[in-house]
Amino acid sequence: MANVADTKLYDILGVSPSATENELKKAYRKLAKEYHPDKNPNAGDKFKEISFAYEVLTNPEKKDLYDRYGEQGLREGGGGGAGMEDIFSHIFGGGLFGFMGSQSSRSRNGGRRRGEDMIHPLKGGINAFTQQKQYSLMQWAESVCTDCNGEGEVIHEKDRCKECEGRKVCKEVKVLEVHVDKGMKHGQKITFSGEADQSPNTEPGDIILVLQEKDHEEFRRDGNDLHMSHRIGLVEALCGFQFMLTHLDGRHLVIKYPPGKVIEPGSIRVIRGEGMPQYRNPFEKGDLYIKFDVKFPENGWISTEKLTELEDLLPSRTEVPVISADAEEVDLQDFDISQGSSGGHRREAYNDSSDEEGGPHGPGVQCAHQ
Repeated sequence: MANVADTKLYDILGVSPSATENELKKAYRKLAKEYHPDKNPNAGDKFKEISFAYEVLTNPEKKDLYDRYGEQGLREGGGGGAGMEDIFSHIFGGGLFGFMGSQSSRSRNGGRRRGEDMIHPLKGGINAFTQQKQYSLMQWAESVCTDCNGEGEVIHEKDRCKECEGRKVCKEVKVLEVHVDKGMKHGQKITFSGEADQSPNTEPGDIILVLQEKDHEEFRRDGNDLHMSHRIGLVEALCGFQFMLTHLDGRHLVIKYPPGKVIEPGSIRVIRGEGMPQYRNPFEKGDLYIKFDVKFPENGWISTEKLTELEDLLPSRTEVPVISADAEEVDLQDFDISQGSSGGHRREAYNDSSDEEGGPHGPGVQCAHQ
């Protein structure tokens, strides 16, 4: 084990003083996920400790000070004399965990303006919101160059930083792990604080992901409820049915309806507790509503003899009204709504003729006087 003056920061991350940079990064990511304020609102102080420990132990200069002189070395510069406390306060905002304070505090202490937030849409089907999902976002982020430190306005070519070439910022690819919890809704935001582009003397803004819910071919979401349609035949509508439904989470539901209970065309039935899970309360769910479309047989599907037998089984007809002797008999024909109504064409022809001079309502018509 490495000979260090203080292991407190190593203990916070749960690693040994001989841990490699990759081991430090892995430990930090694991703890940050667990104690991040978005997922654990009561662990703000713990999250600050974890972040501070990672900040110190991944910075060669700060780590060297800490390993040699411990926490007091960070405060006083390792016994280097007067002025080291001021340097510590300037870098960390004063105090061991002071540098992890609010963004507004850092702005007041350092005089840094805050950068713009970056907003990205994150698309996913509604089945993604029935269970916890994890996405990876590849973000091209601009970070302050560590070699030139963003200082100086004019840099001679021979003196330019090899990494940023004097532009003060350099490109890097960062992978952000996005956790979409059960029950999250369209338009809901997931924020990564301080992960937007960096620039000199500017505090980085946030990356904000906005959930975009994609339409599903079978289910429609309404809050925590789900809606769907299902087609059945006439015999099923009258004599009961059974069918299997594959739900969004992959479960197979057997849905039964007893004989003798009639399903009318367009009627809706509900299955309680089979809708979407509630956000942060996934054991409570909405309901599933099913609208039934009843498909009737085609014309001529049964012979006249069988039709008579069927009528005897069905409920009796309504009483036939008395038909008067002067009543006219007309034909009831099939109608295709896409072809429109012929009455509209008659009105158009009538209106066209009325526009001509001398038509039914044209200027040539005059009132007759008696």
